[in-house]
Amino acid sequence: MLGLAQALAPRYESTFVSFSETGLCRDLLEHVQDAGFQGVSLRHDTPRLLAAHGELLTVLREVNADLLCCHGYKANLVGLPAARRLRMPIVSVSHGWTGESLRVRLYEAIDRRVLRRMDRVVCVSSGQAGRVLGCGVASEKCRVIRNAIRIDRVEEPKPEYRDHLADLFPVRPRWIVGAAGRLSPEKGFEVLVDAAADVVSKNSQVGFVIFGDGVLRERLRERISQRGLDRSFILAGFRSDLDSYLPHLDLFALSSFTEGLPVVVLEAFAAGVAVVATRVGGVPEVVDHGVNGLCVESGSPEELAHGILDVLTDETLRCTMGQSGRKRVVEEFTFDRLAKQYQHLFEDIVAPCPN
Repeated sequence: MLGLAQALAPRYESTFVSFSETGLCRDLLEHVQDAGFQGVSLRHDTPRLLAAHGELLTVLREVNADLLCCHGYKANLVGLPAARRLRMPIVSVSHGWTGESLRVRLYEAIDRRVLRRMDRVVCVSSGQAGRVLGCGVASEKCRVIRNAIRIDRVEEPKPEYRDHLADLFPVRPRWIVGAAGRLSPEKGFEVLVDAAADVVSKNSQVGFVIFGDGVLRERLRERISQRGLDRSFILAGFRSDLDSYLPHLDLFALSSFTEGLPVVVLEAFAAGVAVVATRVGGVPEVVDHGVNGLCVESGSPEELAHGILDVLTDETLRCTMGQSGRKRVVEEFTFDRLAKQYQHLFEDIVAPCPN
């Protein structure tokens, strides 16, 4: 979101409004303000969404907004009535649905109905567009605009980070397979643990690391121990410097059951790292099977392990795939390209200012 705002400036002036999320929004809003944009934290959150709606109305009036762009089901629920009351166009960006808990599934069911009333729905992949159309959004409202990343964040790898990475393990492995994401059911990390057990049984010099945190941390730790991987599989927690670790991975693995279009795969490609990923959502739109990585079926530790071993132990193939992935990202997933697509979208629905 911040990268898009920067690419759209100065033609578009952006203000960021976030739920407080018990203070977790501070990091985002600090980055927003450091970049020269206004950032606002709403005082009210679930279940007081009506009060949050009132706060949002105040912000939109104060900044004299011409357009509201929403990310996520709560933003959609609060944003739609606010936009309608102020008679301004509203766009929702649909990243995907996780179904990670009963509460989330309820919100997402409501969200599918809310999306039908948006002026436009941006889908981050063709795969997600299919799901959005399937829930009743009119085709003329739907636009596919894929995610983008800042290539420059991984252009100059810091050599010391390979040592930092290797030092996470009790015994330094020869190859390191990385993954990253929220530790929640839809990410399929338990499948990755099972795949890792298969890989390590065939090649004990491979280590695995997951960057991220979440509700499944203890369950994953227990599974790692049960599979005899205490020395080979590390839960590294959330790291704000993930970009510095990525170039030093030998392979990146994505084990998700569902995705819109995973930014972390784009970041791995930008770092020149080959990817083995499950064939879900928009993943096949980025991972070109056999060219910059491999796509495998979700939920199959055997297929995931087989793909990891095939790529990891063929250095020429691995390097070629990493180079192909970087080339693809540099050509197709930049913020300049993203901004042009959003600009066309905005100009299509926002009335021009009078001369």
